[in-house]
Amino acid sequence: MPRCDRLVDVGRRQFLRGSAVAAAGAAAATVANAKSAEARARVDYPSSRLANVSELTVDEPLQIEYPDGDSPGVLIKLGKRVPGGVGPDGDIVAYSTLCPHKGYPLAYHAPDKSLNCPGHYSRFDCEMEGQQIFGQANQSLPKFDLRVDGNGDIFAEGVDELIYGRTANVMG
Repeated sequence: MPRCDRLVDVGRRQFLRGSAVAAAGAAAATVANAKSAEARARVDYPSSRLANVSELTVDEPLQIEYPDGDSPGVLIKLGKRVPGGVGPDGDIVAYSTLCPHKGYPLAYHAPDKSLNCPGHYSRFDCEMEGQQIFGQANQSLPKFDLRVDGNGDIFAEGVDELIYGRTANVMG
């Protein structure tokens, strides 16, 4: 009786090749869904002046409120161009300072340019658009969309993630 070991090997290879194609397709769909979800998460708010570029010093966060008084945040000049940064040097960013996990107030840590939560130790990278570095939070830090006008005035005009304590990104 002839052996069919070669057919079994061909079957395995086809199975593995098919699995790899299916996994790649699933990954592409996940990325596409994440990008479309990211686009849907952004909410435009009325433009609000936060400060002027001349008022900022590298690694000295300026406390702000946006989009309303119930939403504390921070405006930071990081000292080097970063994704999503604005201003002449592309280094100015703004984030909510309410941890998305439980709403604890975040503190800026200049040596590694992160915002840190004292409650459950979540950490967020200010140089990478508020991505979570570590901890219990299940989303990135809400980032305020900024614009700088010709006079150096910095305006916030939207938020890209859900602000803690709100069921939707609506004015408090």
